[in-house]
Amino acid sequence: MVLQRKQPSEVKGLKLDPIDSKTMQQSADILKDIENDGVEGFRKHAERLGDLKPGEDFVITKDKLKAAFESLSKEDQEMLKRTADRIRAFAQVQMSSVKEVTTDIPGGKAGQKLAPVAAAGCYAPGGRYPLPSSVLMTAITARVAGVEKVWVASPKPVPVTLAAAYLADVDALLAVGGPQAIGAFAYGMEGIVPQCNAIVGPGNRWVTAAKQIVSGAHCTIDMLAGPSECLVLCDETANPAVIAADLLAQAEHDTDALPILVTTSEPMIEAVNKELKKQLETLPTAGTASVSAAKGISVFCETMEEAIKITDIFAPEHLEVMTANSQDVADKISNYGGLFIGERSAEVFGDYGAGPNHVLPTSGSARHTGGLSVFMFLRVRTWMRIDEKNEESDMLVRDSAQLARLEGLEGHARAADLRLELGVKKQRTE
Repeated sequence: MVLQRKQPSEVKGLKLDPIDSKTMQQSADILKDIENDGVEGFRKHAERLGDLKPGEDFVITKDKLKAAFESLSKEDQEMLKRTADRIRAFAQVQMSSVKEVTTDIPGGKAGQKLAPVAAAGCYAPGGRYPLPSSVLMTAITARVAGVEKVWVASPKPVPVTLAAAYLADVDALLAVGGPQAIGAFAYGMEGIVPQCNAIVGPGNRWVTAAKQIVSGAHCTIDMLAGPSECLVLCDETANPAVIAADLLAQAEHDTDALPILVTTSEPMIEAVNKELKKQLETLPTAGTASVSAAKGISVFCETMEEAIKITDIFAPEHLEVMTANSQDVADKISNYGGLFIGERSAEVFGDYGAGPNHVLPTSGSARHTGGLSVFMFLRVRTWMRIDEKNEESDMLVRDSAQLARLEGLEGHARAADLRLELGVKKQRTE
């Protein structure tokens, strides 16, 4: 097993494969039943697909989440608390970077106000492995943004997933996955589950299809996620054992994960391949990781400038830079979801709560979007108030009317012209 060699000229940008029509139809059918039949439609599919037993409760309340947390060992409780604290601290810093503002405009003032969405649905996969880290990443971020109602959905949740939901201060957990969970969030369910304005979190192709279907008309979504990726950009100074370990950490997610090596050192490719073989021999998840690694890619570039260019073409979800002067190299790269600079900055620290969010754009979408953040849950709303009549405000009226007539919209122009005839009303102050 070796990473597949590609020449720089052969590298094409990653892209999300369209969801197949069968998956789209299956997801659409489930969503339609939930939209039309509410809890009955929801339960029908949750039981059919094995998430629930007939008559089983599907909402796990705060008291049960707390009990799950208290059932954990002291060590696990403290670890989850520390992780939650780091994620929360970073989200709070993000919140501090955006604020409400006011500025002068002709005749008055304009500005922006910030308001969180009313309700958020956070999806955490529960298939091959439980992912309490995704609960923390999504729900804590929503809470820091000020979202009033925060729910999590995760199929067959284990105690550590429930404990993470408790620490994230969610209102409740929906013990169901797939399109049925997305439908419950998108449409709401009869006073049980709130209709969510934002739905976030990674999932399988049925979850992705469901998110695509409900997006726009019913809610906003974070992104359409594809298979996970990790690209290591390195030179001859890097440690091949560390590189191999990080590539395998990504490869063990699932058989579609994509490890990528871009290097200015040709001998490094062989050294990493040897380490991959060696480490797979003892890796418990080798059955999955070896399949992904065999689909992986290695690219040798003559110069660092070429390597940076190739890296930007890939636009990977996770990008590790292991070079001499790694900060200088990292500063020259434009396209990535999460950036990990230097040998000590393992991508797994991003997965498990150093601070920045681990819900990141895949399949080359880092060229046009970023990862999950508090901004996903915020509405930036603009306003203006014009209460003065002066030369500047009259010019705004004339400019607006003139531009409207150039566009052939006489009604717009006349609405503007009327403002020239209006007097000034004083704003009441409290």
